[in-house]
Amino acid sequence: MYFFDQEINRLNTHSVKWDGMKKVYGRNELLPMWVADMDFASPREIQREIVQRAEHGVYGYSMAPEELKNNVCQWVSRRYHYSVQRDWLLPSPGVVSAIAFSIQALTEEGDKILIQTPVYTPFYKTIETNGRKVIKNPLRLVDGKYEMDFADFEEKLKQGVKMFILCNPHNPVGRVWRKDELETIGNLCKKYGVYIVSDEIHGDIIHKPNVHVPIASLHPVFEDRTITLIAPSKTFNIPGLQASIMIIANKEIRKKVQDVQNKISYHGFNLFGSIALNAAYAHGEKWLEELLDYLKGNVAYAKDYLAKEIPEITLIEPEGTYLLWIDCRKLGLSNDELMDRLINKGKLALEPGKKFGDEGEGFVRMNIGCPRSTVKEGLRRLKLALS
Repeated sequence: MYFFDQEINRLNTHSVKWDGMKKVYGRNELLPMWVADMDFASPREIQREIVQRAEHGVYGYSMAPEELKNNVCQWVSRRYHYSVQRDWLLPSPGVVSAIAFSIQALTEEGDKILIQTPVYTPFYKTIETNGRKVIKNPLRLVDGKYEMDFADFEEKLKQGVKMFILCNPHNPVGRVWRKDELETIGNLCKKYGVYIVSDEIHGDIIHKPNVHVPIASLHPVFEDRTITLIAPSKTFNIPGLQASIMIIANKEIRKKVQDVQNKISYHGFNLFGSIALNAAYAHGEKWLEELLDYLKGNVAYAKDYLAKEIPEITLIEPEGTYLLWIDCRKLGLSNDELMDRLINKGKLALEPGKKFGDEGEGFVRMNIGCPRSTVKEGLRRLKLALS
């Protein structure tokens, strides 16, 4: 049994979430429920492997454990029902870096890259800083649930889009895309010759009965044009160790990505990143199952509280992730007014929806990857801020 109710003091640990609020929100004395890392200790199995290696005392040049790739392949097969091969796997410091590698390997400056908004902010920035053009295929909110606009998706592909960055599960709206939805966009990308980069970093945080399906697993043709990005960082709360995996079945695409990595002299995982990644996929499953049960309880508590105590705002119930997407548009507040109330009245740090694109105006994102006591206090502060 693991104890997720434990409150761990993260102040003065160089935590972006806890120690970095003043740079973002202008003050530190807020309850941080913003940036997407959890307040839970990582599994003991990961801690033990790191401590054991740290106690050795010599931290010279290192290589990944021999069994690491096997453990990744077995995890992907067991959790996602997708059979991948060892030589398909490439290391990356993180999923955002992997997106940048993919953009540089498969597109040219000025090329168009499609994203489904509102979406994770680095999608925009990584496209733009690499001199490519953002093309938006906005998601539609229908009866409290987000859907893909397939007609608009195809119209955008017709404009000469070279790459589509898929977010599955979707951050921030919490959708876990169904097989039929993925098949539709996969077939359209095939039709128009578009590469797919699939960010699946939240692929382990799935709320039943939803099931995570990697788009590359659905058809060999999809697999041949897809770069799938996974990581243990969100799942096991180890983003600071900077280790993720790129799954690339197509040998030519894989070579192009490796060439980009070589140009910047990226040679692989750091010592403790590889140890943590290996331990996570080898030993972390029991911890994950208990985490999912605990997060399910956090979602249920938040859903009930919001319905009873703040009925004028609406929870977009998540199918995956530990992030809540909350619709505050009925309050009639601008983004600045909404954030002012949260920060100065509620003393609560949430992500403003507009950060994820214009389609997020009037929404906020709340991180409930934390003890239930923090969830309760955060919701109390949200009610105070909006009263």
